[in-house]
Amino acid sequence: MVAGLLLAAGAGRRLGGRPKALLPFRGGLLVEHAAQTLVLGGCDPVYVVLGAADVPSLEGCIKVHNGEWATGMASSLRAGLAALSPETSAVVVLLVDQPGITPEAVRRVISAHDQDATVAVATYRGERGHPILFDRAHFRAISQSATGDSGARAFLHEHPQLVTAVPCDDIADPADIDFPADLTAWIGKATY
Repeated sequence: MVAGLLLAAGAGRRLGGRPKALLPFRGGLLVEHAAQTLVLGGCDPVYVVLGAADVPSLEGCIKVHNGEWATGMASSLRAGLAALSPETSAVVVLLVDQPGITPEAVRRVISAHDQDATVAVATYRGERGHPILFDRAHFRAISQSATGDSGARAFLHEHPQLVTAVPCDDIADPADIDFPADLTAWIGKATY
């Protein structure tokens, strides 16, 4: 089974301390939009790592609390990987602040795993982005190498031979929300 892992624990310091997970987005919350992207992309179950703020209800998702959220994204990645069911064969990692990632992009990285890729990374104009799929065989090494805000970057850098690039330019937008103007721009977009 391929699980989804949504990293949504940050405090949104660049947004004036407004946690990104709780930002309003198209009639709901940004965290709900991102979780639904994983669900519609074929991930089951979906784990949502929270920390700076809690979300009262995330229907159909498993909430994971990261008490060390302030130390950076790596702690959320470790908390999420540790929470995965033993039956999980692979996980698709997504960040809460990228509303342009589509279910189609999630399906595309899962399809690469179905064709024996053990690490499948969405790319945009040749640059690595999200979603990223990791086979269970790599969970321990990823957890051990993850530090600060770099997430799995060290693991990917140390093991380039494992990475299958999955072009997603045509189906998703990797732009993230870091500042209030970014959110305003996304609300006005008709696509994704």
